[in-house]
Amino acid sequence: MAQSAVLRHLDRRAPDLCPDPAYEAWAQVMTQATIDHPFLTRRLQEWSLFRAVTLKLPWQPDDLLTSSNWLQLKTAAGANTKAIKILAELGRTKRIRNTARNGLNQRSES
Repeated sequence: MAQSAVLRHLDRRAPDLCPDPAYEAWAQVMTQATIDHPFLTRRLQEWSLFRAVTLKLPWQPDDLLTSSNWLQLKTAAGANTKAIKILAELGRTKRIRNTARNGLNQRSES
């Protein structure tokens, strides 16, 4: 399996499926396909966390704080105010914290 091809598939398909209940079945199939590839497994887990944060499903702040810079930055630019506040204060990098703060500032100006 070409890891880069599977990563592209994950990153193209997951955003379309995130709001859809079909995401769960797709994620189960992809879990089996990525099981021997730690990076791909992590990316799928992070897409599932992103889905939970975005749809306001149950999620744990520590999971977000230990996630990759990729997910933290993606989430910092998102719609979940609780997640953005956490990242504005505790995001891993200055860029993540600034992106989250800018998102909070834009919300307060609206």
